[in-house]
Amino acid sequence: MTEDAPGSTIAKRRLSRLLTELRLDAGYTANQVCDRLNWGRGKVGRFEANQWVRPELSDIRDIARLYGQVDGDLAELENLAGLARRRAWWRDHSEVFSNEFCGFEADASAIRVLMPLVLPGLLQTPAYIQCLMASGTRPAEWQSQAREARLRRQAILNRDDGSAPTLTALITEASLMYRWGTPADRRAQVAHLAEMSRRSNIELRLLRFDNGPHPGMSTLVNIFDFPGNEPAMVYLENDAAIQEINEPKSVEDYVRIFSRVREAALSPEATTDYLEEQTNKLE
Repeated sequence: MTEDAPGSTIAKRRLSRLLTELRLDAGYTANQVCDRLNWGRGKVGRFEANQWVRPELSDIRDIARLYGQVDGDLAELENLAGLARRRAWWRDHSEVFSNEFCGFEADASAIRVLMPLVLPGLLQTPAYIQCLMASGTRPAEWQSQAREARLRRQAILNRDDGSAPTLTALITEASLMYRWGTPADRRAQVAHLAEMSRRSNIELRLLRFDNGPHPGMSTLVNIFDFPGNEPAMVYLENDAAIQEINEPKSVEDYVRIFSRVREAALSPEATTDYLEEQTNKLE
């Protein structure tokens, strides 16, 4: 049975990193671990590269014993493995999600999004999603699944248990100028942006044509920050694929780019005023 399973994706990532650290501390190579546990070559490498779907508790216990991890250390590994084994809803949409983007988005404590030409998925109305999907080349069945999945993704902003992430979204005036759907559809989308911009956990900023070229004009980026000391990560998107970036220096480079674009954008208050004005014009 699938569920929201908050924390499962980041738990799997942390488990992979912790297993790598423990192996290095124990002085083993990955191949030596496989040989000692009578595993096929490459299994430990897949674990440490986070190229597994659901870690087996028996495997984690075997590795922990080999590394000399007992009591509290073993309990932490087992707890992470237990969280990682929860089957999140988005795994039922493997045709839509080719990687774990959705899981990291759901586990993030803060999300920063820069979208030069389209609106962020977390802020799209159903009509906008439908039109955007129809503009692509995917079959109708895929479009239907993708629309359903995108709407479910948006639920993370509505969590009322204190775990809703903060969202900082940078959009452009260009993204609001396209003619799509009906005038009523376009008005509803702009009104929705204005409404969401008033939420305490959302910072929405607009980049105006009048202010000229700005940094990041060709960059479509998602930056995820996580609770605790878990390192941030970046996803880059284009029509062909979503690229995951974990290397700390590269992540920092995109954080700096995002900060520069944010500084060039209107304030949240001015953005809300602009969106409300545009909503009235579309009446």
